[in-house]
Amino acid sequence: VSVQCKPGTENDFIQASVENAKNSVREPGIARFDVLQNQEDATKFLLIEVYRSEAATLEHKETAHYKKWRDTVQDMMAQPRSAL
Repeated sequence: VSVQCKPGTENDFIQASVENAKNSVREPGIARFDVLQNQEDATKFLLIEVYRSEAATLEHKETAHYKKWRDTVQDMMAQPRSAL
């Protein structure tokens, strides 16, 4: 997932995303979840999510920690996030 935050929200975005990632990797259907920040533009992030199945992607979006992340970071985004 590619995300561009509004300037000044980067630290809050990182905090929310790392919390989501820590909870996500506890899900049996998630093999990996990385939060990467662009070195040249600190407002740009990649969230690398590796699922064990297609069903796991749908299950993830129903978890409380995902919904909390989604609602928390919604107003931080400079543009809608996009899946790569």
